[in-house]
Amino acid sequence: MIIPVNEHFSVWEYEKAPKRKGGRVYVDLRSNGEAVIHEGYLSRKEARLKAAGQGDADRPRVVRPELTSTLNIYVDLHRHAAVRAALLDRPGIALRLMLAHAVAGSSLWSIRPEPQTARHEDVAQSLAASRGEALFNERRRAVLALLCADPDEAHLLGGHDAPDLVTLFHRMLDLPEAALMDIVAVVMGESLASGSAAVEAVGLVLGLDMGQWWASDDAFLALLRDRELLGALLAEVAGEAVAAANVKEKARTQRRILGDHLRGENGRQARAGWVPRWMAFPPSAYTARGGVGSVSAHEAAWAAASAAEDREDDPVPPQGGAALPDPDGEERDALGHRAEQDRLAA
Repeated sequence: MIIPVNEHFSVWEYEKAPKRKGGRVYVDLRSNGEAVIHEGYLSRKEARLKAAGQGDADRPRVVRPELTSTLNIYVDLHRHAAVRAALLDRPGIALRLMLAHAVAGSSLWSIRPEPQTARHEDVAQSLAASRGEALFNERRRAVLALLCADPDEAHLLGGHDAPDLVTLFHRMLDLPEAALMDIVAVVMGESLASGSAAVEAVGLVLGLDMGQWWASDDAFLALLRDRELLGALLAEVAGEAVAAANVKEKARTQRRILGDHLRGENGRQARAGWVPRWMAFPPSAYTARGGVGSVSAHEAAWAAASAAEDREDDPVPPQGGAALPDPDGEERDALGHRAEQDRLAA
């Protein structure tokens, strides 16, 4: 009998007994790795029952398992090899099983949603009010309802109300392909890391126009505190003349003028669809000082695409004005390197 580390073998709770009378060997494990052996003992309760002639009759007989642990492993490994080989010809089943693993998790899968954290409450509120976040939340609620989960869960991945893996797999077997693709999109969207090169690569492939997804708000304007940057933004939004006339103004005044032009207030004409360079696909900077995360992510994505282009079997990377392959068979024209350089020069 093994006495675990968090328990203790107290000799006064046992009585000596030989093996022929049911005595056991107790191995008392210590936290320092020591193991103390106590041979030939029975608990006092068992000793009293045995003395009364009740112990042997009431003791359950130990049943030897049908398979040894090694034989169980042998069976499991061969069944595993057969199942995964058979899945090679059933990609639809494999996709459903993969999605069940992604949503419910397993001992080998660990996927967590992008936390979308921000130190400033205004940034979080701006994100919550955005068109993209509203649309994604709507689709996520629909997918949660489809999987019989609570639609009010904050995430599909690792949700508190998520069913177990096998239950989820069987639910997905009954879903049509269109519904399955909805789940794929939500799973991938939740686990797509913000600020990563993957966001940049996908945005380029999709030919994303941020002017359709973002509009200037108070949170954006409040975060603009650099006068050099404000001057560059004013020149782009309001024109060089306005920027030059206000170059010596305080940052607060420049922000107010920029906001008037973006919203069309105080007699200014609104700039609908305008986005700052760092938010576009592909992004660029207004100064040579660096520190623009989206530009760094673009450079990493471009480097990976260039490396892929060097291999003959890989598709043409999304760069340099080349047509980007579309999954639906259509081709979108990427913004070329020349256009990016023109913006940098401006």
